[in-house]
Amino acid sequence: MSEAGVIHDIGYQRYSGPRLGRRAGLTALYVHGLRSSFGLGRSAKAKIFPWLVAGIMLLVAVILAAVRSQIGETILTYVQYDDQMSWLIIFFVAILAPQLMSRDIRSGTLPLYFSRPVRAADYVLAKFAAMATAVWLLLGVPQLIMFLGAAFTTKNGASGVWNEFLDLVPGWGYSLLWALLFSSIGLLIASMTGKQAFAAGGIVAVFLVTTPVFGVLASIPSTTANALAGLVSPMTLIAGVGAWLTPGTSEMELNIGRFGAIYAIETACLIAACLLLLLARYRKVASL
Repeated sequence: MSEAGVIHDIGYQRYSGPRLGRRAGLTALYVHGLRSSFGLGRSAKAKIFPWLVAGIMLLVAVILAAVRSQIGETILTYVQYDDQMSWLIIFFVAILAPQLMSRDIRSGTLPLYFSRPVRAADYVLAKFAAMATAVWLLLGVPQLIMFLGAAFTTKNGASGVWNEFLDLVPGWGYSLLWALLFSSIGLLIASMTGKQAFAAGGIVAVFLVTTPVFGVLASIPSTTANALAGLVSPMTLIAGVGAWLTPGTSEMELNIGRFGAIYAIETACLIAACLLLLLARYRKVASL
């Protein structure tokens, strides 16, 4: 008895639609990363932590707005709000960055990304933009609630609302600075390993280790050493830039002396260095 081969038509057809390029790939990565930041499109378990953090920060903003409407005094400025919420942001970044970077390494999907028109620079830019947007929203939306509470209870009419808006804008800029620096550091550390727990621990360790170093340097009996002590920690680095650009508004009240420009330069250089290292890391992966 001879065996005969059978050809089955299972309905595969050639794709005849529009072929999208790099821009579409970058946009898709950005949107997917931003949605993943808040657990959208994922399991209920993945939504717990980001929305818990967001809920706490929104609740604090609502309380601050309500208290201000009752007593007519500002408990925390927009810049001070960011400083007070800093540790929540650190833990948010420590959970989010491994989800955006380490999961792709562990699951082996990077070769699939780079087999398309998407390049290593597109991948890094999309992930960085998604995470920075998520962190900025986490800070900026509560600040908007604080602004609305102040605007609707002001006794100075339109001028009072305008003055409040002028206070809000530097606060949003300060939040953007937090988002850019923390996102760049978090993504770089997370790109080093496919294990999310190790990546999260590494991110938290960077902030926990550098903060006591700042305390030691700040206690040295030297005016110059005290003024430059904030350069060793990302948290105090941002606070130093805030103290330079908006004196008297930061919660940490660092004594940076005449070195404010140095804080700003180091912040810009640190963000750029992290992004360049990320790019070098993924260019190497894309070339494999």
